[in-house]
Amino acid sequence: MTEKRGYILLTDTGTLFTKLIKQYTKKPYNHASIAIDSELSAVYSFGRKAARNPFIGGFVQEDTKSGLFKEATCAVYSFKISGEQLKKIEHYIQKMEAEQDQYCYNFLGLFGFIINKPIKRKNAFFCSEFVASVLKECSIIEFQRPPSLIAPNDFKEVTTLQLEFQGRLKDYHHDHPLPEETMRVPFPFIPVEM
Repeated sequence: MTEKRGYILLTDTGTLFTKLIKQYTKKPYNHASIAIDSELSAVYSFGRKAARNPFIGGFVQEDTKSGLFKEATCAVYSFKISGEQLKKIEHYIQKMEAEQDQYCYNFLGLFGFIINKPIKRKNAFFCSEFVASVLKECSIIEFQRPPSLIAPNDFKEVTTLQLEFQGRLKDYHHDHPLPEETMRVPFPFIPVEM
């Protein structure tokens, strides 16, 4: 039986918005996403919904081969998951995907992060807060701080995460191509009790 793994993708897309964040954080990666396959065929996060407007954001399925990600640099980390944890991740993301119009980007939470005061808003996340919430809610990682105080760079410090790749995202895709028949589609629906 093959070991199941999930993936965290940390990126720097080089946009004006990420450059502003980078000036504050002084860290190489300022966006976090989560996936459950090594090919990164279905990657989820909270980010911009319109490529040209960073202020319209919410739950998104990201295409890591085009748009803002085309020239991105990245770090890919993996983590072990059980079959039950995999179902929980799928259910958690499916629920958000089905109700994505009810979710928004937690801009206010970013200010809370800056002053080290968690600002949790209903149905609102920023990218690393979302990834940390998935990992916490699905019993994969228990953080010492609330998810709203987790930055993308903090995932690099988690000892149970394994660095799989660091460099240009397009080089990662070159080494992990999608099978021809694979299409970018949402998770198949798997009901599970949470």
